[in-house]
Amino acid sequence: MPAGEEEKAERFYRDVLGLEVVAKPEAMAARGGRWFEAGAVKVHLGAEPDFRPARKAHPAITVRNFDALLKRLADEGVEFRPAEEGPGRRRGHIDDCFGNRIELIDP
Repeated sequence: MPAGEEEKAERFYRDVLGLEVVAKPEAMAARGGRWFEAGAVKVHLGAEPDFRPARKAHPAITVRNFDALLKRLADEGVEFRPAEEGPGRRRGHIDDCFGNRIELIDP
């Protein structure tokens, strides 16, 4: 994530995706970035001064209440791009608030 954009990260990962903000260890907090969790999912965003979004490499998250999340994403103006290929589950991609690709999978 870009340096200094922690509030923007919280609006997306907490308010849209529903992850909880988790305090970073004190020794790492000065580096910026944000950590988020929900159950077994842990997303750690590091801050980079010369940030470029990850467009190919991406995390894949299995989502309970898949349809409810898709509705929330649509309400927030986040485009969900269904994946045509791959295993026989519904899945697709979104971009986070910084342009990083995230895959969402319906269990």
